[in-house]
Amino acid sequence: MKGDRTIHPRVLDYAYTGTDVLYKEFHISQQGYSDEQVEDSHGQYGKNILSGRASDTVLYRLRRAFINPFSIILFVLAAISLVTDVFLASNFSRNFTTVTLIVSMLLISGVVRFIQELRAKRVADHLTKMIASNVLVLRNGQWLRLPSTQLVVGDTVRLVAGDRVPADLRLTDVKDLFVSQSVLTGESTILEKHAKTLSQGTARSYAEYSNLAFMGSSVIGGTGEGVVLAVGPDTVYGGFSSSETSRNNRFDRGANSIARVLIHFMVALVPVVFIACGATKGNWLSAFLFALSVAVGLTPELLPMVINACLAKGSSAMGKKQTVVKNINAMQGFGSMDVLCVDKTGTLTGDRIALEYYMDVLGNESQQVLDFAYLNSLYHTGVRNHLDDAILTCRNMPGHGDHFQALEAEYRKLDEFPFDYDRKLSSILVKQGEKKLLLVKGSIDAVCSRCSHVEYRGQRSVMATDGLASVHAIVDEMLEDGMKVLAIAYKPLGHESLETVDEQGLILLGYLAFFDAPKHTAAAAIQALQDHHVGIRVLTGDQKSVAVSICRRLGVDATETLTGAELEELGDNELPIKIERTTVFAELSPKQKVQIVQTLQTNGHTVGFLGDGMNDLPAIVESDVGISVDTAADAVKEGADVILLKKDLNVLEAGIQEGRKAFSNVSKYIKITASSNFGNIFSIVIASVFLPFFPMTSVQLLLLNLLYDMLCLVLPWDNVDQEACAQPLEWSGRTLGRFMRFFGPISSIFDLLTFAFLFFVLCPTVCHGSFASLAGSEEQLRFIALFQTGWFLESMWTQVLILHLLRTKKVPLLQSRPSRPVMLVTTLGILFFTILTFTPMGHLIGLTALPIPYFIFLVVVVLLYLLLVTWAKSFYIKKYRELL
Repeated sequence: MKGDRTIHPRVLDYAYTGTDVLYKEFHISQQGYSDEQVEDSHGQYGKNILSGRASDTVLYRLRRAFINPFSIILFVLAAISLVTDVFLASNFSRNFTTVTLIVSMLLISGVVRFIQELRAKRVADHLTKMIASNVLVLRNGQWLRLPSTQLVVGDTVRLVAGDRVPADLRLTDVKDLFVSQSVLTGESTILEKHAKTLSQGTARSYAEYSNLAFMGSSVIGGTGEGVVLAVGPDTVYGGFSSSETSRNNRFDRGANSIARVLIHFMVALVPVVFIACGATKGNWLSAFLFALSVAVGLTPELLPMVINACLAKGSSAMGKKQTVVKNINAMQGFGSMDVLCVDKTGTLTGDRIALEYYMDVLGNESQQVLDFAYLNSLYHTGVRNHLDDAILTCRNMPGHGDHFQALEAEYRKLDEFPFDYDRKLSSILVKQGEKKLLLVKGSIDAVCSRCSHVEYRGQRSVMATDGLASVHAIVDEMLEDGMKVLAIAYKPLGHESLETVDEQGLILLGYLAFFDAPKHTAAAAIQALQDHHVGIRVLTGDQKSVAVSICRRLGVDATETLTGAELEELGDNELPIKIERTTVFAELSPKQKVQIVQTLQTNGHTVGFLGDGMNDLPAIVESDVGISVDTAADAVKEGADVILLKKDLNVLEAGIQEGRKAFSNVSKYIKITASSNFGNIFSIVIASVFLPFFPMTSVQLLLLNLLYDMLCLVLPWDNVDQEACAQPLEWSGRTLGRFMRFFGPISSIFDLLTFAFLFFVLCPTVCHGSFASLAGSEEQLRFIALFQTGWFLESMWTQVLILHLLRTKKVPLLQSRPSRPVMLVTTLGILFFTILTFTPMGHLIGLTALPIPYFIFLVVVVLLYLLLVTWAKSFYIKKYRELL
């Protein structure tokens, strides 16, 4: 990949230009930019906001609320009705009712959705501010810590280990600065940066631009300063981001799957309705209008709003449980997550590592080993880790403060190679008087493989060919006890800058042993997750023996383990099988963690990843639900979907429960509403063939659908059975079609029974004659109004009551009670729609008052319908072992 294809020309120009020219042309003083210069730069070069967040404006939310496939259908219906009922109609027959109702539905639906969108935007903006990365910026002569979004071209920024590069920079001053550009290139190579001017034509890839730091790169070690040359979409990272915004995530794929099922039903039914109505009624324009209303009636118009409401309710509940949900769609991931990958440190263990032993090569306590380890940790400018912190706390031991203070004064740092996950060691070059020593600290195997000699009590000897076996004879027992062991080595050097070859031919001096006790809550939390059918996979960079020891203490099955080296040896066919069966992965690189996550996803799992280290960032980004903690590096927090304010698996278990509750309530709405709508449309298809008029006007059908959907907005607050949350839930339309085909036609049976009662009994009795005998009279219009009102009420009663019946596998109201809001809203809804038929508003849309005998019939039909659905529900559960 050629780097200069996406690097902004301005950034390229100054890579080959001296910093003095840069300062002069951008008018940068030693005081940094002034407030006036910041405003000018904002106007000229734009803000440091990527296209995704920049486009998230109120106007964008307004457009998304009102413009969607279903509102477009409603708009087309309104336009056609305006032409046929107003422009082409005579003055006497001109009627604005249909147009007014459809436009009202458009406005109500859009406004309700827009209010929800604004709430979601406020939450998103608030959370973005909470977790936005901050950066040190020189403004008005002071170093200020500001949000990265406030950076402008020309700003001077300072970088330290653990930072994420906030924009594309031309480096002006560095000290042992090492960065990882894996977010841009996918490669885990650690690159050293400098501030020198490049020669023309020497750089062709991102890695070769050694005096540039690109947005999104992670600072692994050292410090540096640079001038911002590109912000937002002008950055390399911004170019990638904007090009990938169309890539669907798992949530989008699930939503599209559901939409496809609904569209398939629509495509199959709408032409049938159009042909049947047109052929039997002779009015093809009315048939077309009615077929369009069927298309809308079949689809839950407020589906996006109900989904948003359920997810927002879940994320709000999680917010009360020490969890910040950055990406609201991550709630769906929580609901369907069946594999959780965790790192070991701080998740399973207490995250308070203590240095237990510092010893020579035979296991005796050695002050020299501790001194060299202390100097290595003290001068290491890479990302701080718990092991370095544990070593440095030794200076706080009683009576040791003066010793370590003198050590710092005696040894001066010259150069370093910071730790990276390929070498698995860190190297510091120090100077003591005229003597120069390379001090190396790292994993047992990585350090010992570079050693040619061993030193014991001042005596140096050549390391035997089986030296590694001798080392493990000393350290294996500690590893089996769950301790983490590092090796310490050194090497005298004659020069003051490091080269790669210097890390060979080392002298092994001794070992450090650390202990990280398992959390007392971890075992119970892991058992709770397993009870909820979430498989735990431990992915760690620690030694295999340490990881296995910790996992066994916590009850995690460690019979199947894999190391990074063993993973590399697996073939393409063997890899997915082995990863599926393995629970503990040790000695992994960041790239291998990503590989495991991807393989689990390919195997059909919804994968969450919980981590806080820079080595976890690629896997967090790759997972379906990336989870981090508030103490993690800024780069890690930015990449995560969810931030835990407390690093505890119990918090996560609560999040999974909330995700499944939100998921279950969304499924209730989609499946019950779609199946009920399908039953209504199926009834219309049959009735349209035999009835001499439409069983319901297009306006009545749309109103019925919209008002029922609005009642369903209370579903996010419904209770959910514990059994419904016991298993991960699948977010797709795979079973939606089956559910609609099974339960939809059941309602059609009672619709047809109602049709027969209305057409042959009630309407002829009230109107004093059959429909045919009333031809051309006002009574015939009354006949139609009675019929349409009767079916309107029967449809509404059955739709609302079936919501209670199918919301649970149990007996509704007795074994599983809905929440009070659901009970109240559905009861009031039935009363409202029934009373509507007696009001002038009802008369405007063709509804009329019905006699008492109809309501007696309605109660009997509804009870029979509920009994049949109860039996059908039991049969469905026995056959398919699920309901929603």
